[in-house]
Amino acid sequence: MSDRPGWNDESDRYGRGSASPEPEGARSMPRVQRRPAPPRAPQVPPQGPGYQDQGRQGQGYQGQGRARQGYGTPGAPQRDAYDRDAYDPYGQGGQAGTGYDSGYNTGQVYRSPQGPGQGHGQGPGGGRGGRGGDGGYVQGRPAPDWRRRIKIGALALVVVVLAVSVSTYFWADSKLKREVDLSKVIDRPDAGDGTNYLIVGSDSREGMTAEDKKKLHTGSAEGKRTDSMMILHNGSNGPTLVSLPRDSNVEIPSFVGSESGKRYEGTGRTVKLNAAYAEDGPELLVRTVEYNTGLHIDHYVEIGFGGFANIVDAIGGVELDIPKAFKDKNSGADFQAGKQTLNGEQSLAFVRTRYAFAGSDLDRTKNQQKFLAALASQTATPSTLINPFKLYPVLGAGLDTLVVDKDMSLWSLARMFFAMKGVTGGDGTSMNIPLSGQSTGGGNLIWDKAKVKQLVEQLKNDEKVTVQGS
Repeated sequence: MSDRPGWNDESDRYGRGSASPEPEGARSMPRVQRRPAPPRAPQVPPQGPGYQDQGRQGQGYQGQGRARQGYGTPGAPQRDAYDRDAYDPYGQGGQAGTGYDSGYNTGQVYRSPQGPGQGHGQGPGGGRGGRGGDGGYVQGRPAPDWRRRIKIGALALVVVVLAVSVSTYFWADSKLKREVDLSKVIDRPDAGDGTNYLIVGSDSREGMTAEDKKKLHTGSAEGKRTDSMMILHNGSNGPTLVSLPRDSNVEIPSFVGSESGKRYEGTGRTVKLNAAYAEDGPELLVRTVEYNTGLHIDHYVEIGFGGFANIVDAIGGVELDIPKAFKDKNSGADFQAGKQTLNGEQSLAFVRTRYAFAGSDLDRTKNQQKFLAALASQTATPSTLINPFKLYPVLGAGLDTLVVDKDMSLWSLARMFFAMKGVTGGDGTSMNIPLSGQSTGGGNLIWDKAKVKQLVEQLKNDEKVTVQGS
């Protein structure tokens, strides 16, 4: 009995030899059989020159002793390159086809679906990682298509500009104070050719602080009155700017109250023109101007003291040539002769100065025309319109205090400013309404009715103005 555990005499005998002279019989061992593999569908071996026997044998598998049955041997059954039964995992060569399956497949040969010369393995006709026909070299990135990029960039720029323009338009349009209802004006004259704007500069102090009033010399009077009134006609023969002196002697006609809706019959009474505004606001002023001139007013535009000064400061001042020095303690004006740039405070003093001139209100209206035309000329420029850092402050300053009629569009307002610019550009005419003298009582200015009628007919028919103003 062997002292080695797990061994008996019989098994120990096989390890030490036999004492019998007869040869030993074969060892009696249990027969171990491998379970048969499930049937596999026959596969067609890959064809083409890239799959020669030598390529399969030498490059597709590790070890030169790995024999593959069925390849290169006439009459032998064909096996696929992926058939694991034909693969010798130990590389012993002579054990091929014994039926042993290790479960590993490290010698596969990959076949590209593109055909010969386009495989991704290491075989004839294909480089490692290369694409068909490139000889193993990776092709470079194609040159950029600059024409296409420029077109896309230009299109993107146009879209941005349109988006900004549209948003700016709606923003500015929303800031307009459309408070004047011209539909309340009764017995209106027929409209003619061209467009007529009634432009009013009021002494409204709305939104101004006590410090602002003191700085701008506006006083602290309640309510608002008109300091300047002008008719701007824009037609095919160029713009025409006609000033209406605030001291003009006019008749108050029948009208309907803008707030009460009550009708007031005319009595033939005459007053200064600015009294109509003080009595019932913009609607009565429009009614009075239309009645005394016979000219249809299409749009109404009013700006107060504060907005006027803010616009001037927003554009960086207005350059003006003052022919003669003058001072006025009431308006705060103190100007020397010559070219100079006026800020908002100085500009307001310039257009309001009245008592420094012997000609009273007529000289003031001429200064107002001159300044407003210069303001429009310096505002409606490409440097302002295409520069958002100047355009937005100017629009914000002006539109916040601008009062217009309910039918006024932003486009109509822009046309008005460009027409005003044309007055100083040599394409238009500026004048005072023709006068015949002064009234004997209050010193009101009397219009020359014959010349006024001729002027109105030329404006209605959009003809070139030949009438001379005062």
